[in-house]
Amino acid sequence: MELLNTFLFMGTQPGQGAANPIGTFLPIVLIFGVMYFFMIRPQMKKQKEHTNMLASLEKGDKIVTSGGIFGKIVGVKENAFTIEIGKDNKIDILKSAVSQKLES
Repeated sequence: MELLNTFLFMGTQPGQGAANPIGTFLPIVLIFGVMYFFMIRPQMKKQKEHTNMLASLEKGDKIVTSGGIFGKIVGVKENAFTIEIGKDNKIDILKSAVSQKLES
């Protein structure tokens, strides 16, 4: 029983003042700062590059879809592309389904 009381009242020793609020929240702020620079910021940069790539696509560009289909853009619509995936084989895909532009 005495051991239990020792652990329960460990943090409340007489003469000990309140904890420094800056010292309490500093580790949390540092964790969020590290997460921002190593996770959130690079993802935002990658998303911006992908959006710019989609905006620059035009007729005649070769692309790869997120499903792995290789094709050539033969038509551009408001939110979709018509791509040719073989001789006389054309499909419509959403612009968001394009994963990368191939250099030709």
